[in-house]
Amino acid sequence: MRRWFFLHASTLAVATSTLILTGCSTPQTRISEHPDFYQSLSPRDQALVNQEQVRIGMSRTAVWLAWGSPDRKIVGNMGGGPTETWLYIYYSTYYPPYAPWAYFGDPFYDPFYYSYIPPSIPYPGKIVTFAKGRVISFQYVTPH
Repeated sequence: MRRWFFLHASTLAVATSTLILTGCSTPQTRISEHPDFYQSLSPRDQALVNQEQVRIGMSRTAVWLAWGSPDRKIVGNMGGGPTETWLYIYYSTYYPPYAPWAYFGDPFYDPFYYSYIPPSIPYPGKIVTFAKGRVISFQYVTPH
């Protein structure tokens, strides 16, 4: 019984880790899959793509090579012309602060305090806006 359980658990773990690792895309994998896109960029943009950075005036292809496919696309209008904004969503796990009074009655209400699985809070980690196929604005959250 134990061996059967261990066999199925390890098979599930290997399948899950394979799925996670193959789903990750880096600039190097995108470049190796599309070398023609990379070669069409200027040397300056190639250096930025290798560092996972973008700049004003960069093309959509260069941003895709640097940051990958966006999680959301927003179509809009700015200054009389069409724009497209790409959002890259990050997730942060919420861990409630330690409260020594929690065992004696918590005076503050926190709906996630007693949760066994801490929630993941989505937030826009990177935002880039294009007009006429070129970057006109970008923002990203820097690590502490």
